[in-house]
Amino acid sequence: MLIDLQVHSTYSDGYLTPGQLADFLSANKVKVAALTDHNTIAGLNEFKLACLNKKIKTVSSVELYAKLGHKKFNLLWYNFDKRNPDLHNLLRASQARRRRQIKNALAKLKQRGFKINENRLLNKFNRYIPLNRLIDYIYKIPANKKIIIKKLKITNPSQDEILIKIFKNQAFVKISESYIELKQILKLRKKIGGQLILNHPVKHGCLDKRFIANIKALGLDGMEVVSPHHSLSVIMQLQRLAKKHKLIMTGGSDFHRFELTTASLKSSCDYFKIDSNYLTGIKKIIG
Repeated sequence: MLIDLQVHSTYSDGYLTPGQLADFLSANKVKVAALTDHNTIAGLNEFKLACLNKKIKTVSSVELYAKLGHKKFNLLWYNFDKRNPDLHNLLRASQARRRRQIKNALAKLKQRGFKINENRLLNKFNRYIPLNRLIDYIYKIPANKKIIIKKLKITNPSQDEILIKIFKNQAFVKISESYIELKQILKLRKKIGGQLILNHPVKHGCLDKRFIANIKALGLDGMEVVSPHHSLSVIMQLQRLAKKHKLIMTGGSDFHRFELTTASLKSSCDYFKIDSNYLTGIKKIIG
């Protein structure tokens, strides 16, 4: 059975609405899906209803930016009680921290000559503020585009190049995510249930086996094994590691958008499928 337990919508840093995502997943014959927007669950009801019309089962889910000491990582959380007020308070607090941080960053960009109306720009995002879509708005303004091209020395810079060389550049205007302490997440999980999954653990090219063992001891339930961020050899390593620690194996496409390219492949879903039969323990999440 085809599943996809990590997709993103316009409620965070995706480019499709929950309804458009449901259409896309249905076209790809996905039977179980999870909307894992960053630090927000605002789109879950809309996604569930749209998927219901397509006969796709949904799982309550969210992707969190988490930290343990100095270690920062992403967690997927499935099957929690989405009505719990403590969960909403936790997410709102993280969103408020990010809004303050980005407002300060935009003020610094204005000092460097960028044309930005902070309040008008931030009001386009009610909850999580995604850097990718923020960059889109800023780059559309000709004066800003001119500054960026001059700074990067690239005629047509990609979104990733702008992100790395300006928005995540300590020398320019460093913006990091709004991280939540793991102990807060684990404490809340005791109240509202669900499964905590380490998200694309080798996305940045390093498999930290000791860290995985440590957070397993603290209460981690599983690990995202099948991901377009992982090569086949990495997936095989993660399968062995998941079995060793008795972790649930999950998989997701991390779909955000159709890429703006003339190439035939527009997203990982054009070549990448996730079959639940290869994922040990997945029924604990998808039923």
